[in-house]
Amino acid sequence: MIVFPAIDLKRGQVVRLAEGDMDRATIYGDDPAAQARAFAEAGATHLHVVDLDGAFAGESVNGEAVRGIVAAFPGRVQLGGGIRTPDAVAAWIDLGVARVVIGTAALEQPQFVRDMAAAYPGQIVVAVDARDGMVATKGWAEVSTTSVADLARRFEDAGVAAVLFTDVGRDGLLKGCNVDATVALAKDVRIPVIASGGVAGIEDIHALAAHAADGVEGVITGRALYDGRLDLVEALRVAGR
Repeated sequence: MIVFPAIDLKRGQVVRLAEGDMDRATIYGDDPAAQARAFAEAGATHLHVVDLDGAFAGESVNGEAVRGIVAAFPGRVQLGGGIRTPDAVAAWIDLGVARVVIGTAALEQPQFVRDMAAAYPGQIVVAVDARDGMVATKGWAEVSTTSVADLARRFEDAGVAAVLFTDVGRDGLLKGCNVDATVALAKDVRIPVIASGGVAGIEDIHALAAHAADGVEGVITGRALYDGRLDLVEALRVAGR
């Protein structure tokens, strides 16, 4: 199982939000590239980056910081946040981003996701963010009437690399990952699932890694790393068993 340390960007700074609320951001640093290097030195081979401002604006806002991260990190960078046009997808992949995460557009423009997955096989991830089982969009500011499983199933034959499932109600709160919902989704769809939201410690890594054979490809963790509740070296060891 892959452990994706998270770097969330707001106004060029490394932050973590509580429940996706931009007004509840904790700042952890002002040098995203240095943070990326630190994760690499700990052994991380994958990184999850989110342009939070971009998620609300619908276009890249923290582009300079993202470029710095890609240049500094020797592994694979997965990027999301406001990527809603073919030109935006192409620009980031040309820059060296390994995977592009598409969220809001997956619900509103499903054909766009299909077109991008066909153009960039294995490089498109669909973000399925949920509040109480229903898909949240626009930087989690709005909740749709579509269920998580229904949205994921729409892309089973599209060639997407993975589904990134976030329980928004747990994100950034250290409540523990919603392992049951993540595993249920992984068993329900024919696409690898990446867990996100609420990771509190090594117990979550153990619990998710036990379901790698069920389709849980990886886990994204942020606040637990920054607060020292989760040791990245240990998490990578457990996930790699």
